Amino acid sequence: MTELTGRIQFIDFTRGVAMMIMAWDHVTGFWNNVHGGLEGILKVRQTNLNALHFFSRFITHFCAPSFIFLAGTSISLMSMRRLAKGQSERDITLHLLTRGLLLIAFDFLLVAPSFDLPNLAFGVLACIGVCMVVFSLARRLPSDIILLISLLIILNHEFMDLGFIPNTVAWGHYFRVILHEPGFDWIPYVGFYPVIPWVGVMGLGYWFGSMLTKLDENRFRDLKLRLAGAGFLSMGLFFIVRYLNNYGNLIHRWGSGFMDWLFVSKYPPSISFLLWSLGVMCLLHSIGLHYSMKGHQSSRVISFVTTFGRNPLFFYLVHLWLYRFRLPGQVPLFYLTLAQTVVVWGVGLCILWLLTARYEGLKRTHPNSLLRYI
Repeated sequence: MTELTGRIQFIDFTRGVAMMIMAWDHVTGFWNNVHGGLEGILKVRQTNLNALHFFSRFITHFCAPSFIFLAGTSISLMSMRRLAKGQSERDITLHLLTRGLLLIAFDFLLVAPSFDLPNLAFGVLACIGVCMVVFSLARRLPSDIILLISLLIILNHEFMDLGFIPNTVAWGHYFRVILHEPGFDWIPYVGFYPVIPWVGVMGLGYWFGSMLTKLDENRFRDLKLRLAGAGFLSMGLFFIVRYLNNYGNLIHRWGSGFMDWLFVSKYPPSISFLLWSLGVMCLLHSIGLHYSMKGHQSSRVISFVTTFGRNPLFFYLVHLWLYRFRLPGQVPLFYLTLAQTVVVWGVGLCILWLLTARYEGLKRTHPNSLLRYI
């Protein structure tokens, strides 16, 4: 299987698209007076959001699920690759532990200040870091068992009751925030990406990675249609779950307008949220696989996108401060229109591509340095 001997191009493509759309979400958050967000923590949508602003936020929903899913995929592929090179299980475990702890540190020290949040704010990098620590050991389980456990978590986490953990003391409140009850009402013990539902998403990605390693060349060609079918099926199930308006909706649909249909819980991720976002991810996989199989991965556009996808952590850390363009604690002196924001976003992506390409070259020159963790 030639495709699996190195990086799988369609995964880099999907992750690169997600990075670019995520950058759009953050630049609008930094420079638009009206942005939206906190879906799930807020049980009703903001009334000051018009359809355009609402949709500009909604299109970014697939980003976080894609990152966490593909983090699981990368763990699986990395483990297989390192074992094939003769590395021990212990070395792989230590690598994942180190990377997971670094992600937590980066989130607290670099990411939280970029959003003017307290340093203990438990964000997406901290969540991925904890999940990575979990999978440093959980990856030893059979992949089908990981798939089963992950599905059970995703399908049942909305019934979880953490009432046995005290919510009136700081440690208990923060523990509940980290596990399953995101919120920001007890500073500095705030968080947005609880571990329990998201470790299930990472488990799905891990199973997907293990499945890829078992495909022969003919079955790999069929993967494009299977991914497209999975994407459309997942998005179709989203509309069924939203129509039934009960199980799978941590935020119920209060009206019949399109914004009511699309206002779903991201914090924590509801089943309806994951059905839509992971469906979009599958469609992007299918598109990326199509271009990869056609030999278009060397085109300028595809190369531009996959450069980001190959270096997601570097892109993430740099883009926040590039687009923020002000020191922590400082508020914008002015706000941008959506049209102006598009220009800033595009210019920023060009700068980020130059920086990311330079960084990638540096990392290749020093493959055994600390850069391998970034």
